[in-house]
Amino acid sequence: MPEGGHHLTGRTPGKCLSGLAGAVAATGLKDGATISFHHHLRNGDAVINTVVNMLAEAGLRDLHLAVTSLFPVHAPLVEHIRSGVIGRISASFISGPVGEAISHGALVAPVTLRSHGGRARAIDMGEMPIDVAFVAAPAADEMGNLSGRAGRAPCGTLGYPMVDVDSAAHVVAVTDTLVPFPVLPIDIPQNKVDFVAVIPSIGDPRGIASGATNPATDALSLGIAENTAAVIAASGLLEDGFAFQTGAGGISLATAAAVGREMRARDVIGSFACGGITGFHVEMLEAGLFRALMDVQCFDLAAVASYSRNANHMAMSASAYAGPHVGGAVVDRLSAVVLGAAEVDLGFNVNVTTRAGGILIGGSGGHADAAQGARLTLITTRLTAAGYPKIVPHVTTRTTPGNSVDVVVTEAGLAVNPARKDLSDRLAKAGLPIVTMEDLAAKAQAAATKAVPPRAQGRIVALSEYRDGTIIDEIRQIDEA
Repeated sequence: MPEGGHHLTGRTPGKCLSGLAGAVAATGLKDGATISFHHHLRNGDAVINTVVNMLAEAGLRDLHLAVTSLFPVHAPLVEHIRSGVIGRISASFISGPVGEAISHGALVAPVTLRSHGGRARAIDMGEMPIDVAFVAAPAADEMGNLSGRAGRAPCGTLGYPMVDVDSAAHVVAVTDTLVPFPVLPIDIPQNKVDFVAVIPSIGDPRGIASGATNPATDALSLGIAENTAAVIAASGLLEDGFAFQTGAGGISLATAAAVGREMRARDVIGSFACGGITGFHVEMLEAGLFRALMDVQCFDLAAVASYSRNANHMAMSASAYAGPHVGGAVVDRLSAVVLGAAEVDLGFNVNVTTRAGGILIGGSGGHADAAQGARLTLITTRLTAAGYPKIVPHVTTRTTPGNSVDVVVTEAGLAVNPARKDLSDRLAKAGLPIVTMEDLAAKAQAAATKAVPPRAQGRIVALSEYRDGTIIDEIRQIDEA
């Protein structure tokens, strides 16, 4: 054994720390440090709350929380924001109490909201250096090999921390399942990990499916889905090698089902489906409709199980998935992508960041990345939600610019971006119900029972950053009643 090989204070053989608190000493964490986390356990995650609580107890302040996403389960972070433990936040998506607190001015420094690809770019290019990456690991061995497919809380792929572990000054794997070397199968290898800390629970995998992951069944949604699939069929892109991404919402999955039926009718075998993967995508893979699933994050437990059993259900990093800096991300290979919207405006700009009135409810995630990368970008939306119009003159917050959007599909027809006359001609020839965005906005306004509140005028509480690093909008503080 080399001199001093197993004599570090507080260390057991291998890379295991004596406890999570040992991470502070082992990594030299100081006030103002940047700490990163990923969201593969989504609304079931317990790691962020546990680690930040420990750092607060250690007396650290003004930390920069560089997370991929925050969910309602992370409500305890609000107190750490108010107390000054958390001084800054960078994220791709924020929902729940943390988003509401930010909108009401709880955090002094504006939040930076990046797309998934934009976050990967910022890390890879050194714009957001990470002092310590805390990786929630469903299973780990004492040398730091990590698996997302084993343990008590398997989450499947680990596409987001793959970026962090390549650049962080220190990497701490946080696990509740320490297994004999080597953990099987390995998703992040030991040479990427400095320390392993064991805690009682990293979270509840049932929280992974934190949104709708079943196809919609109501008549309006099915009508939108059928028209969206018809657009794809008429576009000329539905042929062997077709590459597809949908969200996990009900309309998106109903669209995927309709596309699948069209693929069967035409005997088309697709190249891959990608993005956040659900059991519905797994069914398409196993039915032979696609040759592969390219998966940055599993959206439900059926996808987690598939990642363990299907060799052609493959993990990819956030950089490989959506990085605008890598010279050819997976999103750039997409034939078509189907995305949702909180609002769409007359310029085809899309908001998935704030709800009517300006409260922070999300962020780009992969929305802007896939919209720009795909050859055909479709936005599906109802005309109204909660009484508010969803087709508006100007979006409350611009998340995805209109020049990345080709078609908006609603229950009242579909609008084609004027820049895509070629597509408009194809769809008209196919007999699809083409209308203008002005028509859709008028119908949405007529159907709405509430007027969209005026845009908030308080101080800037968050910046919406496009995937290339430019700022495309500001989110301002909501005035208290």
